[in-house]
Amino acid sequence: MSQIYIPRNAESKVEDLISRFPAVAIVGPRQVGKTSLARRLANRVMPGALYLDMENPADLNKLQEPGLYLGGLQDRTVILDEVQRIPHLFPVLRGLIDQRRIPGRFILLGSASPDLIRDSSETLAGRIAYFELSPLSFSEVSAASDFRMHWLRGGFPDSLLAPDDKSSLEWRVQFIQTYLERDLPMLGLAANPVQTRRFWTMLAHWNGNLLNYESLGNSLGVTSTTIRRHLDFFESAYLVRRIQPWFANISKRLVKSPKVYIRDTGILHALLYLETTEQLMGHPALGTSWEACVVQEISASLPPFHELCFYRTQDGAEADLVIVRAGVPDTLVEIKFTDTPVVTKSMRIAAADLKTRRNVIVAPVQESYPLKDGFEVLSYNSLYNLFNS
Repeated sequence: MSQIYIPRNAESKVEDLISRFPAVAIVGPRQVGKTSLARRLANRVMPGALYLDMENPADLNKLQEPGLYLGGLQDRTVILDEVQRIPHLFPVLRGLIDQRRIPGRFILLGSASPDLIRDSSETLAGRIAYFELSPLSFSEVSAASDFRMHWLRGGFPDSLLAPDDKSSLEWRVQFIQTYLERDLPMLGLAANPVQTRRFWTMLAHWNGNLLNYESLGNSLGVTSTTIRRHLDFFESAYLVRRIQPWFANISKRLVKSPKVYIRDTGILHALLYLETTEQLMGHPALGTSWEACVVQEISASLPPFHELCFYRTQDGAEADLVIVRAGVPDTLVEIKFTDTPVVTKSMRIAAADLKTRRNVIVAPVQESYPLKDGFEVLSYNSLYNLFNS
C-alpha cells in the first residue's frame, strides 16, 4: 500500500529536483504525504539525512542558533518539516548554501502560507525549487479504488483508504476542524473559527460558480475586502482554487470574474455533510462536485507552461475549462455528469471563438469516442490523454 501513499511520479520528480538544487521545498496541505515522501527519499537516496520537525519543541529548540547548528551539518541532508513556523530561518539557509552549494542540502516541507512562499522566494531565489504535492489523483490509485469512491472521499490517503464511508467522513471532519482551530490561525488568518467555518461552508455551496465577493460578504456580514483576504489564505493553504477567465484577444463582452473550487472533493462533501455516494447522487451539488473532481484531476497532471482558465461570454457561450499552452488556448474542456453527452451550440461558439486545437467533453463513461464537429467524449479514466496528443 505504500505505493498508494507515495506516487512514483511524485517521487521521481522530487528526486530530480534534489539532484539539481541546494534546497527543495515540498508544499501542499496537511496530511497529504509530504513527510512520507521526504522520508522515503531520504532512506533511498540521502543516507544519513537528518529530520527536524518544527512542531516538535525539542527539534525547534535545536535551532535557537540555526547558523551554528546547521553549519555543523554540511555533509548531511537536513529535512525541515513545517518550516513555515520559522520564516526567520530562510536568510540563514541562504548563507549556508552560499558557503557550500551542493544539491539536496536542504529539503523544506510546508503546509504553505503567504509567509513561506514570500520569504523563501525572496531569500532563496536561484537556490530553491518547489514541488506541490496534491492529494492523490485517480490515476495514481486506480488499481486500488474505483472512481466513484475516489470522487466521494477525495485524495487524502487516510480518507481514501478508510475502512468505510463513515470512517472516511469522520477523518475529514476532524481535518476541517483542525484547520479551523489551529492551522489557518497559525498561518495568519485572524478570524473567529465559527466565522471561518461559515465561510468555508459557503464556498462549498458556491463551488464551481463565479465569485461574487460582495454577495459572499453580505451573506457573512463582512466586507468584500475581508472575503478576498480569506480566499487568499485558503488558496495559499491549498484548500481552494480560483480559476481565471480567458479573455485575451477576444472582441466580445466577456465574464471577467474568477470561478472558485474546493480543491479536494472529499473535503467538499464533508462540508456539505454527504457521507455516501447515494447521498451525493441525489444532491443539488452533484454537477459542480463532478466538475471540481475533474478540475482537480487535470490540475494535478498539468505540464509546465500550461495553465487552466475558463471561457464565458455575456451572450452565453462558455467552456468549463480552457487549457492554455504557452499563452495560447489549446484545448477546450466541457465537464458533464451524463453517459450521453452532446455538443451544444454554446460549445461550438466557444470553440470557434478560441480556435482550440482539441475539444473534449469529460464524462463518467468507460471508453472515449469521437463526436461530430471535431469534439470527442473523453472518459474520466483517460484524462491523462489530454496531454499525450
